[in-house]
Amino acid sequence: MTHTLTCVLILIFAAGALGYFLLQAPVWRGAMTRDELMCRNNSTWLLLGCHLREHKWQKLRMTFVPRKWHDLNRGLWASPREGVNTVSGLASGVVAVAAVIGLALH
Repeated sequence: MTHTLTCVLILIFAAGALGYFLLQAPVWRGAMTRDELMCRNNSTWLLLGCHLREHKWQKLRMTFVPRKWHDLNRGLWASPREGVNTVSGLASGVVAVAAVIGLALH
């Protein structure tokens, strides 16, 4: 009983952390402007872009198009803040998967 409860609590907290890092953590934008420069607006979503509609779609395409992963990856490590957000998001995702595996094995 306590193992299951522990795994459920870990899963809840990891999912909450993952949700924060994917949806609320401030990150560098990384979209290209019309002048072929990088957008300097910050984004509050790891998966989507700044307040400009075109940049939101551009960032979302970067997530799903393999040849754009290099550009997306460059933005995830642009400064220490983005690096911490990226590592924390990845870690919370790994912990959530581990909690699900723990529940499945129990």
